[in-house]
Amino acid sequence: MSGKDDYYNRSKQQGYRSRSSYKLKQLNDESDLFERGDTVVDLGAAPGGWLQVAAEEVGESGTVVGVDLQRIDELGDHDVDTIRGDMTEERTRHYLREAVGEGGADVVVSDMAPNMTGEYGLDHARSVHLARQAFDVAEELLAPGGDFVVKVFQGDDLDAFREDVRAEFQYLRTVSPPASRDSSSEVYLVAKGLNTAPVAAGDRLEVTVEELGDEGDGIAYVEGYSLFVSDAAVGETLTVEIVDAKPRFGFAERVREGTGEERDGTDDADRDGTDDAGRSEE
Repeated sequence: MSGKDDYYNRSKQQGYRSRSSYKLKQLNDESDLFERGDTVVDLGAAPGGWLQVAAEEVGESGTVVGVDLQRIDELGDHDVDTIRGDMTEERTRHYLREAVGEGGADVVVSDMAPNMTGEYGLDHARSVHLARQAFDVAEELLAPGGDFVVKVFQGDDLDAFREDVRAEFQYLRTVSPPASRDSSSEVYLVAKGLNTAPVAAGDRLEVTVEELGDEGDGIAYVEGYSLFVSDAAVGETLTVEIVDAKPRFGFAERVREGTGEERDGTDDADRDGTDDAGRSEE
């Protein structure tokens, strides 16, 4: 047996339903996806290996929901909800929303892959199509600041999909976990911090400062979204430029009228920690 096939042996010895369980374990070790009490949705969850890992990580106080066209057998000691259906159908989405609850999901993961034809270009295109479907579901179900993990095959359409995901999250990384087979073209996009802010970096708008924060910055509200404004007093109405927009709060600076002053350009990757460099297998 090769080193990679060792994961198959481990899964049998440790009671996991698939060797891919170790991929999720490694992705979690790499990116801190799960916390106790989290709500996790697993798309394309059969036979249940990723459900097992997610349930272990979130504990009894968490919620784990799996959906697949195939039946998923009960997972023994793990308290997991499963839905048999097509995630692109409204009926299945309805059941998913009910299972997740009004608070939304903290993490949506997808290890889906197309039925392989052996024609690489077609298999790649189908994998991107599945990944986009998972992305649509994640945008619908995730709470602000939630995380998304999706498998996709490398190819011509990957960059465009990656940029679409990047636009909706604070952080994006492309990862190849050690448990992936050497011969596989699969990679995982790990996107953290769903950005549901009503503003984006570079936006200019007029706001009124309503209170002061602990650090002395003014706080204005845009559609209930907290915006920290440096060097601003309570009651002051001013034009600001958004410097950074996090999922639940943002930062802005005063626009000095008549001076043509612009904030110093800062690369997005430097500001929000985006790292899109894939990690090579050892």
